[in-house]
Amino acid sequence: MAYDLEEQEQIDTLKAWWKQYGNLVTWLAIAALSAFAAWTAYNSYQRKQSLEASTLYDEVQRAVSLNDNSKVQAASALVVDKFGSTSYATMATLAAAKSAYDVNDIKVAKDKLNWVADKGSSAEFKAIARLRLAAIALDEKNYDEGFKLLNAEFPSEFAADVLDRKADLFVAQNKINDARSSYKAALDKMAEKHTGRQLVQIKLDAIGGPLEAKVDTTPAKK
Repeated sequence: MAYDLEEQEQIDTLKAWWKQYGNLVTWLAIAALSAFAAWTAYNSYQRKQSLEASTLYDEVQRAVSLNDNSKVQAASALVVDKFGSTSYATMATLAAAKSAYDVNDIKVAKDKLNWVADKGSSAEFKAIARLRLAAIALDEKNYDEGFKLLNAEFPSEFAADVLDRKADLFVAQNKINDARSSYKAALDKMAEKHTGRQLVQIKLDAIGGPLEAKVDTTPAKK
């Protein structure tokens, strides 16, 4: 097929450009296709992982419903072993901690909660674990440990729960004014429909209600 002079110049220019940049274009195209293939494969893998993790977590829930602590521990350990970075592993470990606590296996409960506090899949789950560890510290009269846990960084939505738990620790130490102040601060941060509000109010009332106003004992000037 014959080309006119202008067409031939364009073809020659294209050939020269391709000779200089053709390999680069080819590798960029391969890289783009590889990235797309990897992204597609990753999403497929994630869906498969999520389905398998969900199935194992269902086993944990079934064992919890049967109050079978040994099965809860085994199933939750399997979720962590296979899918440790997922939320299912965190939820399974929290379930295992409660199951262990319910059968008075405090050491296992603490180990599970510490795992969530360190490796949980979200700041919210880590906060729940620290609050539960603080409750155990209260049971064990390890008040310094309880305050240490509660003085860590928490998401803002847990502020009231932290203050409530700190107040419990103050009560246990017979620091009643500090407890009143902390319960009151917890109430101030709770919405009217907060599920824990009534319990905090009961605890505040039980130690004498709001802070008492200080009485001025300075003699009146005549």
